[in-house]
Amino acid sequence: MSKVEASLHPPVNRNRRKMSATFSAALRRGKAFLTPTNSSTSIPQLAKGFVKAPEGSLFSKVDPKIDGEDCEHDCESCTIRYPTKFTIDEDEKLYGHVDGWATHMLVATGKTDWVRDVSDEKGSVMKAVRDCGVEPKNGKLMLSASNMPTPQGHEAPSDPTTILLLPSFTFIENVTPTSVPMLIQHHINTAPTSTTPLSSVKPTVAPARIAEPLPTPTSVEDLDNSNLPQIPPVPSPFTTRPCPHQYLILLCSQRTRDARCGQSAPLLRREFERHLRPLGLYRDLHDERPGGVGIYFISHVGGHKFSANVMVYRRTRSVGVDGVAGLAESGGMGEGSQCIWLARVRPEDCEGIVKFTVLKGKVVKPERQLRGGFDRDKGLVSW
Repeated sequence: MSKVEASLHPPVNRNRRKMSATFSAALRRGKAFLTPTNSSTSIPQLAKGFVKAPEGSLFSKVDPKIDGEDCEHDCESCTIRYPTKFTIDEDEKLYGHVDGWATHMLVATGKTDWVRDVSDEKGSVMKAVRDCGVEPKNGKLMLSASNMPTPQGHEAPSDPTTILLLPSFTFIENVTPTSVPMLIQHHINTAPTSTTPLSSVKPTVAPARIAEPLPTPTSVEDLDNSNLPQIPPVPSPFTTRPCPHQYLILLCSQRTRDARCGQSAPLLRREFERHLRPLGLYRDLHDERPGGVGIYFISHVGGHKFSANVMVYRRTRSVGVDGVAGLAESGGMGEGSQCIWLARVRPEDCEGIVKFTVLKGKVVKPERQLRGGFDRDKGLVSW
């Protein structure tokens, strides 16, 4: 074939191979773009058996004809009220608009207000969680600073502190910024999550000593165990213990993000206390009696325009409880089964939240107040 003829007949097969390779590369890029990452900032993928609950089906709604009224007191008895100019968004739809989370870590700071972004607090555990370079492998970690007291009154952010890990209801003590990578690897990664079926829950308390991996054999002689060096286990810096409370109420109190949060949290705590004390369920920050309700202030969770935000965590043993007899003395058993996230909560709502949401896992005003949550017993989430 002459050069002229060759120029009139281009190498079709070669062009086709080139086009095929280009198309395959495009497909790979598209697949990579659509494939979820394992980053702690990504929305967690639903575990097998879990589904997104349509609005109205995640938690039962209180039926006054069956459950009774949410408030049985005269309005005059309610002396705790928000300031006159306390206004919030009453129109925007709430349910299903919160990002999912796998685990929730509360860091003890002994404070009720923090820098605008708690992860910016210099030298703190919160900053170390963000910057240490080790991300949880079991889904998104929600991070909150809290008013839980620090050990021995330590005030410096770099001092050893305590964290509360949910939904495992586990206290982990002696946590420092430098130990955060080990905390994530050996405690958070192995902890139950919001989409861990209750039937597969395993103990979450890590061993007191963590063994280092043995060296890789470099020769046939090294395969003989007698030739391997005996490396002692590395002592764990942490102490773990179960949270004694049966229920937890978390109130956003971060005034630096929104003044309404700083105003509402202390007022709601007083009103919750008023209704919990007669039931023998109130627990203050230093009360370690088993059972009862712990109330903690936490940092910004999003949606301050819907203030007040209230998160209720309920343990496995408390799901479906219809009364309070014996609960004050019963130990907090089991993992957290439910988290019910409410918004637009006012002092006059507290009695109904105690009677029905805390004690029975029901919601009085889901259309107006329910933002989301999870129910591990039913395999339902709001995201």
